[in-house]
Amino acid sequence: MGDGGVEAPNTILRGFLVEVPLFKTMVLKIADEYRLHVESNTEESRNLVVVREYCEERDKASVEKMERQCDVGQKGKPSIFTDLLGDPICRVRHFPSHVMLVAEYGKAREIVGVIRGCIKHVTTGHSHHVLKLAYILGLRVSTTHRRLGVGTKLVQHLEEWCKQKGADYAYIATDCANQPSISLFTEKFSYTKFRSPTVLVQPVHAHYKPIGSGIAIVRIPQHVAVKIYRYLFANAEFFAEDIDAILFNKLNLGTFMALPKKLLPKWDPETGILPQSFAVLSVWNTKEVFKLQVKGMSKLTYACCMGSRLLDSWLPWLRVPSFPDVFSQFGVYFLYGLTMRGTNGQRLMKSLCTFVHNMAKDDVGCGAVVTEVGQQDPVRVAIPHWRRLSWNEDLWCIKKLTDLEGDNYEGSKTRDWIKSPPSSAGIFVDPRDI
Repeated sequence: MGDGGVEAPNTILRGFLVEVPLFKTMVLKIADEYRLHVESNTEESRNLVVVREYCEERDKASVEKMERQCDVGQKGKPSIFTDLLGDPICRVRHFPSHVMLVAEYGKAREIVGVIRGCIKHVTTGHSHHVLKLAYILGLRVSTTHRRLGVGTKLVQHLEEWCKQKGADYAYIATDCANQPSISLFTEKFSYTKFRSPTVLVQPVHAHYKPIGSGIAIVRIPQHVAVKIYRYLFANAEFFAEDIDAILFNKLNLGTFMALPKKLLPKWDPETGILPQSFAVLSVWNTKEVFKLQVKGMSKLTYACCMGSRLLDSWLPWLRVPSFPDVFSQFGVYFLYGLTMRGTNGQRLMKSLCTFVHNMAKDDVGCGAVVTEVGQQDPVRVAIPHWRRLSWNEDLWCIKKLTDLEGDNYEGSKTRDWIKSPPSSAGIFVDPRDI
């Protein structure tokens, strides 16, 4: 998450190199569109901007060219670039209701901006209440056409599309330190700061990590996983009602449960009854959606990173915490639906995350295992991660699009989700949002 509707190529790993001792002199470039300038919305500029729906056959080449220009970093500075693998709409393609808008400018009708959006049904965390939620992401404006009202017009048109589709609320996610993005949505479009989950990043080493003794890890059938998640996240916020579509998606690598081996003979997953102690999660493969790559690294830094990797490969028994090869294109595994129960919950979750790390180690080109959880979620303390590669606050901002004061929305909490306290059941992070 965390691109706040303002697409940053280093969305997932923007903290990946920040504050690491080896890289104290490095300044990681945040994409130009992520640091929005205040737009000069003159009437003449607005009239030159035309927003319409993206046409793959007609616009694909122009959009890719425009987004590559947005990715150009500062000379001599390291940057993280995103390759959408020839599919500009891939970030929202896996939602049943989605759209991508493009902005054309001037008589030449040059494409100078894009924005993506999707609609889903989610729970609010109160009394199993479900509403229609829009997610806005991937806003980018050409570096040569800023301060012309392009971004504003794109957001306005996308919000109108969301309303036409019946969305009750819209939300965006952004880095809490990205003040230009926050100002754009909170000041110009009246979004409210809502939730701030934590992003945890575990690099994939060249060695396998040991799984705790006495622990069994089993793969849960998809139809059983649907039932388990509907039970575990019934009172969570942002839980996707179409969880079955997520779990049966080709990008989902499976749902896995860790439990004490002594409980395994007595437990039948088909019954839907959960063991006394367990940890469960699912794995989403972002490698099939986009890939990342670090460019512009100094030779010294490159040598240090690759040196640790080679040492770990040659002497795996040393268990060197090696840095992954981020200088070639790489993908990440995203963990979602993380839950643990029982006295052994933390140990089971740690072993389960280790199991996924080893899966990623066997998948050539997977550089990191990433997850996002609520700051107060108990599972947070059990997830292995590098503190300096992770970040505490991925700010989610929300806006009400429709008047919910009707007969179908009884109770003050359901009438205004924005004013409601966080659910004690935590937050469900949809892997399709990444």
